[in-house]
Amino acid sequence: MSRTNPSLEQLAIGVDIGGTGTKFGIVDRLGNLLYSSEMSTRKHNEVESFIADLHANLVPMIEQAGGIGRIKGIGLGAPNGNYYTGTVEYAPNLPWKGILPFSKMIEDTFKLPVVLTNDANAAALGEMMYGAAQGMNDFIMITLGTGVGSGIVANGKLIYGHDGFAGELGHTIIIPDGRMHEGTGKRGSLESYASATGVRLTALELLANSNTPSVLRNLPQDQIDSKVVYDAAIEGDELAKEIFEYTGKILGMALANFVMFSSPEAIILFGGLTKAGELILKPTREHMEANLIQVFQNKVKILVSHLKASDAAILGASALVWDLK
Repeated sequence: MSRTNPSLEQLAIGVDIGGTGTKFGIVDRLGNLLYSSEMSTRKHNEVESFIADLHANLVPMIEQAGGIGRIKGIGLGAPNGNYYTGTVEYAPNLPWKGILPFSKMIEDTFKLPVVLTNDANAAALGEMMYGAAQGMNDFIMITLGTGVGSGIVANGKLIYGHDGFAGELGHTIIIPDGRMHEGTGKRGSLESYASATGVRLTALELLANSNTPSVLRNLPQDQIDSKVVYDAAIEGDELAKEIFEYTGKILGMALANFVMFSSPEAIILFGGLTKAGELILKPTREHMEANLIQVFQNKVKILVSHLKASDAAILGASALVWDLK
């Protein structure tokens, strides 16, 4: 790759690794996303082929941006990403198992400094620097995608915990002995209910256990997903609306717990499920408030991320780079 005049403004690469897809881009210090693209995560059964594909996709982008000499480093957001060790550990929504030395593998491939964090922490950083949480010192970011991620900011700092894994609110148990989570083997976690995957499972359960007429009954099971449920709900389908009502109820109960433990100024929701708008936000607000003790009621805003879904985690991941020495 070409080297450039080192006096030119430095840029950062941000990579958001999701359970289904990976988004990446090149960002300047002001948070302008100069180049971006995405690729499949799920189709890569081996982490080595994933990293090779990421490299192949990013090389032309780096050249367009002026060469590797302008790149200060790479920020990664990944499920179960450990900020302290640079490892991805037992991520239930990724195709690769065990403990992976992810930062080192990326560093060896790109020959650039790398910093890694949990994907939801990256989204929280993006929201704090460029989005709805600007100026907030205490907030919780909840990402509602294939799974449920979270980033907790208290006193202006991300909470990492002693081992780097604080903030796995998606794996907190909301329904004791409830629905099985295939990735973790645990029962009743928030992620089993309030993710896109959870919406699908709720749909299948309600279809099996009720007689309510629904257009969803005309579809094969493998075609039922959160988007199909949303489309049906918008058309007024009663069963589809019930699915979102139930999802919002579980999410609201969980958010009440989270409010009572960290007293945030706001909870910011991010990710595909937020596109359902009031179908999910209304029951979420109602059930959060109903489960709060009086001292916390009517104090905490539930906001939807201001950032484009494709941008927030890239921006947050890239923000990690500016702290590199």
